[in-house]
Amino acid sequence: MGDLSRRDFLHASAIGVAGTTALAACNPGPTPVDIDSAKAALGTASATPAFALDEVTIADLQAGFTDGRWTSRRITEMYLDRIHSMDRQGISLRAMLDLNPDALADADAADKARGAARLASPLHGIPVIVKDNVDTHDKMTTTAGSLALEGSIAPRDAFIVEKLRAAGAIIVGKANLSEWANFRGDHSTSGWSSRGGAVKNPYVLDRNPCGSSSGTGAAIAANYAAVGIGTETDGSIVCPANNCGLVGVKPTVGLVSRAGIIPISASQDTAGPMTRTVTDATWLLAAISGSDPRDPATKEADAHLLPDPSTFLKTDALRGARVGVVRQSLTGYHAKTDALFEEALKTLTALGAEVIDPADIPHIDDYGRDESTVLHYEFKQGINDYLAALGPNAKMKNLEELIRFNEANKGRVMPWYGQEDFLKSQECGPLTDKKYLDARAKCIRLSRKEGMDAVMAKHRLDVLVAPTGGPAWPTDPLTGDHFGGSSSSPCAVAGYPHVTVPMGWMSDLPVGLSFMGLAWTEAKLLGYAFAYEQATKFRRAPKFIPTLVGE
Repeated sequence: MGDLSRRDFLHASAIGVAGTTALAACNPGPTPVDIDSAKAALGTASATPAFALDEVTIADLQAGFTDGRWTSRRITEMYLDRIHSMDRQGISLRAMLDLNPDALADADAADKARGAARLASPLHGIPVIVKDNVDTHDKMTTTAGSLALEGSIAPRDAFIVEKLRAAGAIIVGKANLSEWANFRGDHSTSGWSSRGGAVKNPYVLDRNPCGSSSGTGAAIAANYAAVGIGTETDGSIVCPANNCGLVGVKPTVGLVSRAGIIPISASQDTAGPMTRTVTDATWLLAAISGSDPRDPATKEADAHLLPDPSTFLKTDALRGARVGVVRQSLTGYHAKTDALFEEALKTLTALGAEVIDPADIPHIDDYGRDESTVLHYEFKQGINDYLAALGPNAKMKNLEELIRFNEANKGRVMPWYGQEDFLKSQECGPLTDKKYLDARAKCIRLSRKEGMDAVMAKHRLDVLVAPTGGPAWPTDPLTGDHFGGSSSSPCAVAGYPHVTVPMGWMSDLPVGLSFMGLAWTEAKLLGYAFAYEQATKFRRAPKFIPTLVGE
């Protein structure tokens, strides 16, 4: 944002088209990191200014409220000042698209309620960042990072935003993301959007934060807010959590409503927490879960809400647990990742787990093409429904209009990669087509009954583990992403829960350990992740290093 003041940043976020154009103009595309400029801005990593709220948890903040050290207004001001100093100035992390001009007023209201002993939840007065594909009916826009929706104000809060507001949370702003949640074209660059430019990884600035919840991942890793919300179809929570040293929770599809979230797939989409600790992820997941008449997939959610965290967040949660090790397709892609994974397995054993190795998932490589078919069909139906719900004055009415917009504005919107996914989706017929129905049935059968269900039943397992992914790769706008492995697809296609937690470090880059289970086992997985987290304490704040010397 150049030399804009925080007030100007807030104002720019509130004025729709003009404000979002100004943000995009600051970085029209994912140009390589200017190392000399970054070094000049940072000095050395150790010279990065200290921040009083670095790594604070929800419990830390609530304790500060109670003893009078902080108010919600004060910490919200501190987070907003940090965003202003780092997101469009200095290192220019580009993790945010909009800031909430009402955030301080909301914080004042939270403080007033606290003074009257009206505390809504453990999230009362806690600043939260949400991804820019999640509707907020306020002065912020919801655009999925695309100039095609620039200025779009949602007619209503997403269900999860309603839940956050009811819990007393402060919505600080909307995070940048991979445009259209990384479902637009081939050879995409994760973290880039035409509205916001390229999100940087706060650990090593020329490395990729992964997508599509790249802005949320970078923002929470950089301590822009206490906690954040991402969304996932296949990897978009757990991958940025892996690359940015966070805890990420991809819940069972149906535990968290998708109403008011710009869709890709009704079969696989879900929102979930991205936080710095398992405990904070648990509180955040509890706040956003529940049945919602607007999303039929959530009809069973109220029967599966998280119990009191004290009943499952225990340091001995792994004692006696049967842990299956998935090696086929989920290991072997990076020697250093594998070495850290072997150490993690030793830790699980030391914590009392019974490790069954291997416990490979049948058919893990047999439904990728069918998943793609499902996503293309469901995206067309979902995006057309979403755009129609914006009302008669919406800029874009359907997918066909989005395609035309992108083509007409390809210099700004498609400078490096195209819209092949949009075009394939537009060619799809209705969800009654045999091609779609057969692909979806195959995905369900191979990922569930003959996949994860089968291996867990065979070995009587409580959980499956694998590396979440390899270390963050250098951002490369010309050839796109260079993923170093991923464990996201089995749970994504099955609709099952997946929790990742920091597993260790390669130089200054984090990688994560994945805990994967059957439907509605979030509490169990969070308990296992908590026990591992408490035994290892791998999470650490970023140093904002410009590049890895010698890498």
